[in-house]
Amino acid sequence: MSLLSRNQQRLGLAFLLFAIPTFFITTAFIKTGGDDGLKLGNKLPMPTRKMDGIDGTSKSLSDFKKENGLIVVFSCNTCPFVVGGENFEGWEKQYAALYNRAQKGNIGFVLVNSNEAKRDGVDSMNEMIQHAKNAGYEMPYVVDTDSELANAMGAKTTPHVYAFDEKDKLIYKGSIDNSWDSKRSKDEDYLYQVMDYLDGGKKFKENSTPPRGCSIKRVKA
Repeated sequence: MSLLSRNQQRLGLAFLLFAIPTFFITTAFIKTGGDDGLKLGNKLPMPTRKMDGIDGTSKSLSDFKKENGLIVVFSCNTCPFVVGGENFEGWEKQYAALYNRAQKGNIGFVLVNSNEAKRDGVDSMNEMIQHAKNAGYEMPYVVDTDSELANAMGAKTTPHVYAFDEKDKLIYKGSIDNSWDSKRSKDEDYLYQVMDYLDGGKKFKENSTPPRGCSIKRVKA
């Protein structure tokens, strides 16, 4: 074998060793920092844009908002951080309790599917309807066509949470809690703390936490 052929093989192997873990990080686990996207204190974007829901209606974020605010959760049908997997039980198991807490506090709560690149497959409306039925969803679950709302907010992952107060101002963005962190010293229920503030004024510590989950599947231009 020539020296050139051996070098080509080495380069090919090196590429695979880099590409394989990078692929799984991109598709299965995204952790992000920084404060890009919608800033704390910014107003609710695209409040009147209608989005089709699994119940056959078309509603806007303003329609979902209640007296004490609105919780927007970017979600999907298949991400292990939503539905659960071998190493994580999935935040979807908390959706019912979170929705009930929001209802109790007169806070709107909506799931948004922005995976436009999978709209003809696992994140189609039909699949959303079936998944919601299987998972026992009672909360609204809507389609974000062309990922426009996700782009307006700067949403990155499924799940990714945004909480707005009664004046439509962003007061929290990030994770539902810190259960993903195996090295955590204590549990932090970020979203419950936010809802305690929205309906009762109880102060909470974290206004922004890094979202963890699968990347939102946008259609590339």
